[in-house]
Amino acid sequence: MPYSYGKFKNEIRDRIIDKFNPQTEILDVGAGSGVYSDLLWSTFRKLDALEIFPNYIQMFELEKRYRSVIQADIRYFNFYSYGLLIMGDILEHLTIEDAQSILHKIKANNQGVMIAVPYLFEQGEEYGNIHETHLQPDLTPDIMLERYPDLKLIYGDENYGYYGNSKFD
Repeated sequence: MPYSYGKFKNEIRDRIIDKFNPQTEILDVGAGSGVYSDLLWSTFRKLDALEIFPNYIQMFELEKRYRSVIQADIRYFNFYSYGLLIMGDILEHLTIEDAQSILHKIKANNQGVMIAVPYLFEQGEEYGNIHETHLQPDLTPDIMLERYPDLKLIYGDENYGYYGNSKFD
């Protein structure tokens, strides 16, 4: 879905503001409805959106909410110029191998990453978007730590978790 879980949004905003300089270039991967622009635009003006589904770019007028909007797939996009990647409700849409590969590249490039995921959530195509399908519907806090050991839980409950890498320590 182009929308995400509402809990902990203000806390994650405050954590990002605390840990990153306002001049940090940020990439909102899978921007969807643009919720992270709503949360961060007043502090971070170098905030770009990466969205795979062109209908969301138009539907949510993302061009008005981000410095730049790029229609592309994170698996094939050169994201190395960004200091922070926000992957809110993205990891579950990737295969384990693709997710691990992206996180390996982020670590190798010493970038920050914030990841938000739903736990134990099956989902297929939505809004005509095949990319909405969850390829990792089995995620739980234990599985997240097993598959992605460089991530640490920042905030979460029984339904959802926000994770960050060492840049959030």
